[in-house]
Amino acid sequence: MLIDHFGAAFFIVFTSFYAGTACFAQADILYQVMRGIGRTAFPIFCFVLVEGLYHTHDVKRYLLRLFAFALVSEIPFDLALSDRILEFGAQNVFFTLFLGLLATALIKCVMEKQGWDMPLKLSLSVLIGIAAIWAAYFLKTDYSGMGILLILIFYVFRSDRVRACIVGYISMMWECLCFPAFICIYFYNGKKGNGNKWFFYLFYPVHLLLLYALRIVIR
Repeated sequence: MLIDHFGAAFFIVFTSFYAGTACFAQADILYQVMRGIGRTAFPIFCFVLVEGLYHTHDVKRYLLRLFAFALVSEIPFDLALSDRILEFGAQNVFFTLFLGLLATALIKCVMEKQGWDMPLKLSLSVLIGIAAIWAAYFLKTDYSGMGILLILIFYVFRSDRVRACIVGYISMMWECLCFPAFICIYFYNGKKGNGNKWFFYLFYPVHLLLLYALRIVIR
């Protein structure tokens, strides 16, 4: 993720000073490579999000935390990637994760309802998924509707890791360099890591602000 955002943030500098030169062409190649490598983070985020749905003690608090960090991270995201305080043409990845968790939590609730026919449950689940994908497209969240689709894939195939990785990677073929992420997901041992969750939440907005500050210094 850091590599991805580093490439995106500093491409603005190269565009400003080296547009149309040989240096710009080389920078563009480096930009594409860095963004491709950095994209390995997103599938892991999606996988962990779905696992978190099954292990959290309070889904509502989980949703609130994601939404809060989506709001907190938006200005750092816009500053780092568009050089503006607010850019409504793109929203940060926490909005995508929030919509994905909301959709899967609602689908899980529907599927666990007693007394409802399976066709009704499946129909409602499909509608929820479509609504979440549409919302991501409409709001222009990072990874857009395809990000929501990947979260839904990890949810649907949670009990079949091989199928989840294969179908998930196919859905992300437009980011083909993310393949290593699915290798990591396949070998996940099901155990909770030792890292502090707040570090990972805070890292996102903080590293974006630092990238923006570094770019200002370089200019």
